Amino acid sequence: MGREVLYEMATVVRKKPGESDDKLIAKFRKKVQAEQLLTEIKELEYYEKPSVKKKKQKAELRRRRVKRY
Repeated sequence: MGREVLYEMATVVRKKPGESDDKLIAKFRKKVQAEQLLTEIKELEYYEKPSVKKKKQKAELRRRRVKRY
């Protein structure tokens, strides 16, 4: 049983003329965050039992309900 690769392409950021390296890095970070690559990789790092996933989802729902009221 191999792991499924959920992402297909690498994140590409092109440098425009006159753009600084810091600006390019910031653009890359923003794009990675928008694509949620890091969260996906962290989730796939370790196996999580379905019961544990359900508990986490329920806890997240509880937290959201508390924030609303």
